[in-house]
Amino acid sequence: MPLGLAGAVRSVYARLLGGFMDALRRQLARTTTLTFDCYGTLIDWSAGLGQVFQEVFGDRAAADRDRLFEAYVKIEAELESGAYRSYVEIVTLTLERLAQRMGLPLSNHRRDAIAERLPAWKPFSDTNEALKRLKEKYRVGVLSNIDRDLFTGTARQFSVPFGFLIAAEDVRSYKPGLGHFARLREQEGSLDHVVHVAQSLYHDGAPAGELGLAFVWINRYKERSVAAVQPFGEFPDLRSFADIACG
Repeated sequence: MPLGLAGAVRSVYARLLGGFMDALRRQLARTTTLTFDCYGTLIDWSAGLGQVFQEVFGDRAAADRDRLFEAYVKIEAELESGAYRSYVEIVTLTLERLAQRMGLPLSNHRRDAIAERLPAWKPFSDTNEALKRLKEKYRVGVLSNIDRDLFTGTARQFSVPFGFLIAAEDVRSYKPGLGHFARLREQEGSLDHVVHVAQSLYHDGAPAGELGLAFVWINRYKERSVAAVQPFGEFPDLRSFADIACG
């Protein structure tokens, strides 16, 4: 999309939000800290996982892409809701069970493919430019379903350092559990000055709302909203949010 047209689309999108923008601006006026989900919000999780599927399953990955993603997400969520395991264990088991469920071969030397490839997954094209602008005005942190050593590799993909990370291994649980958000509240003393920015209504929007944390939805995949989650704002990408937050 031409840059001029892309800017016009973002502008129209923002105007359509109407009164929601006023509420968001009031919240941002007292906000000093922004927290972000990482994979799917900052990092192109879909592209990265799709590449792993192609590597592991070959031609079947393209033919069954939607079914693979749907099953993967369901299996991973099931494992994350159980007794705590490291994220490396989670993604390894998820890939094994996915192969079994889909009737696809998976050799032993491929079972660790997600954990091996994940640290090199790339940010969305708008991520780094938006983060640079946001970091000039706010303290920025990450709440992620990840192991710290995996995130060390991911952090190299960003052009700015984050002020803090709350990882799954820190709270021994996975979003949409409340562990990350409870730790954030404990760390910050209050959530009044914090806005959480994420793509997933399931993993981030619902638990943020349960604890009264202002939530901004980066709806990268054009998903439908759900009544149970009421974001302070909805944007198609991080750049659009930065236009408002830094304006």
